[in-house]
Amino acid sequence: MTGGNDRALTKRSWVHDNPYLLLALATLFWSGNHIVGRAIGGEVPPIGISTVRWLLPTVALGFFAYPHIRQDWPVIRAHWGILLWLGIVGGALFTAGQYIGLQYTTALNVSVLNSLVPVLIILTGGIIFRDRVTTFQFGGILMSSVGVLVIIARGQLSNLQHLQFNWGDIIILFNMMVFAVYAVYLRKRPPMHWLSFIFVFGALSTLATLPFMIWEMAAGITFKPTWLTVFAIVYVSIFPSVLAFAAWNRGVQLIGANRSGPFVHLVPIYTAILGSALLGEHLSAFHVFGFALIITGVWIAAHFAFSK
Repeated sequence: MTGGNDRALTKRSWVHDNPYLLLALATLFWSGNHIVGRAIGGEVPPIGISTVRWLLPTVALGFFAYPHIRQDWPVIRAHWGILLWLGIVGGALFTAGQYIGLQYTTALNVSVLNSLVPVLIILTGGIIFRDRVTTFQFGGILMSSVGVLVIIARGQLSNLQHLQFNWGDIIILFNMMVFAVYAVYLRKRPPMHWLSFIFVFGALSTLATLPFMIWEMAAGITFKPTWLTVFAIVYVSIFPSVLAFAAWNRGVQLIGANRSGPFVHLVPIYTAILGSALLGEHLSAFHVFGFALIITGVWIAAHFAFSK
């Protein structure tokens, strides 16, 4: 029995201490959230789903997080300011902005704007914390960015001339900047159990969006009673919220925001694969070429640390 327990602990430790696996899983769950977010347009209110996305897991996690919250309460009280900031920026603003933007823009444009995240993280970290980036890391980010553009342009860069942007894209662009701020400020997160952090993070996010959800419902924008609504609520309450943020936060804790940022470029890979599997979309040669550039760039950027 002891040997089996030791193997289980070793496996959990390997996952918990493997930043590359954690960051890859986080971006996978967020990619699924993009697909769900586009599918629920007109079915689910954007602020409502943002609130429910954090309300349900916060209530469910409360039972498991309670002993850790009691132990971490002195830390929570001492660092309430940064926890409030992370909850509002990374939870309320980022989540709501994502669903609002997805109501008005296309998947293609979201992919373009998502590719800006690693650069925005570097710029934000440089402005706020005076972070420096290595030449190799910048080269890796540039390579993965080119891979994203290859996929978006379907192998013909002239196709980029036909992209059209609307005010929904401005919301998504602002949202990417919000996420960059959240990513660089994670270094200020106080030392506490991950369940305690997710519970506090989710509770603050819920409280910040709840008044706007009430306003939304008063305006007649409500959830439609469909199976798509049920599926969307279940998915967003588990994967892109609790699991993705827990994995991303741990990954950033292990290797830093700058080295974690390029993993966002995995989102278009996951989107293409999921689209092929679930929507019957065809994978082409330009997908494979773009994927190769993205994966190579992410590996280079993640393995060459930045200095401060």
